[in-house]
Amino acid sequence: MKILHQFLKINVVAGLFILGACSDSTSPDPTGTAPVPMPDTLVSADWLKQHIDDPDLVVLDATVIVEPDATGNLRTINGRANYESGHIPTAGFADLMGDLSDPDSPLQFGMPSPEQFAAVMGKLGVGDDSRVVLYDTMGSSWAARVWWMLRWIGFDRAALLNGGLTAWTEAGGSLSTEPVERVPRSLTVSLRPELVVNQEEVRAAIDNDAIRLIDALPAMHYRGEWTMYDQPGHIPGATNAPVSSLFDEARRFRPVNELAALFGDDKDKRTITYCGGGIAASADAFALTRLGFKDVAIYAASLEEWSANPENPMEIDWENLGRTDN
Repeated sequence: MKILHQFLKINVVAGLFILGACSDSTSPDPTGTAPVPMPDTLVSADWLKQHIDDPDLVVLDATVIVEPDATGNLRTINGRANYESGHIPTAGFADLMGDLSDPDSPLQFGMPSPEQFAAVMGKLGVGDDSRVVLYDTMGSSWAARVWWMLRWIGFDRAALLNGGLTAWTEAGGSLSTEPVERVPRSLTVSLRPELVVNQEEVRAAIDNDAIRLIDALPAMHYRGEWTMYDQPGHIPGATNAPVSSLFDEARRFRPVNELAALFGDDKDKRTITYCGGGIAASADAFALTRLGFKDVAIYAASLEEWSANPENPMEIDWENLGRTDN
């Protein structure tokens, strides 16, 4: 059982997957003749191979590695060394364990200020007219966190690489060990504060029928049989849409019609996703946005913050404890 719990924890923290949100955003054609559309917020490796040298396209590796330590517990490792050992040519490194998180936050992946985030993206070559493709080596969840933060500051011309780095190499894409330096750009902040909620907003949502809470963690964690945090279970009233259910065996996103069955069709209701630290929550939020849900937010601090506060309620699914699914 301990091994199973470790396996599930890896799936929660690291193997979290993400999906893309449909967008009709465009960026100027480098020739100045016509706008070049971003085909979707989920692109294939074949598409990226065809467009990798487009001058307005910025590719970013957002990898964070999660692995067992000597004691059997899990640790997160900065993905920079992995990036340096082989990345998609032209890709820069988006450091979620570094300057893309708040160094003063008690949370491992505390949200940076909008200005800090935009400045870091600018140093990576992302400007107001850029297009961005994000990927990681763990599925897509880490990339999705960056995708959501870009939306948060008002930038919509970003996509995820479906299947991540594995899809790229399986499609015959080469890897590079060359460092990538882009000319710094200016990225404007047009903040959408409603895309990220805090503890107080989640607390107010519990008894509000107009707001839906979605837990992106595995069913075993949601039910309360096992926990990585200070209290077992889930936030009262939340439904469960495990992030792993978004993906097929190749770790690519399921077709839209299959994803729709996971979330229902109440697309006008305010929907808040959460998980442990806001990574899997970003994946679910990405899927919801792609499906056309109009008012989606993530609780970025998630259970790392929520369950540590004894005043915050947690609910155990006693009726379904002991089920044999995940």
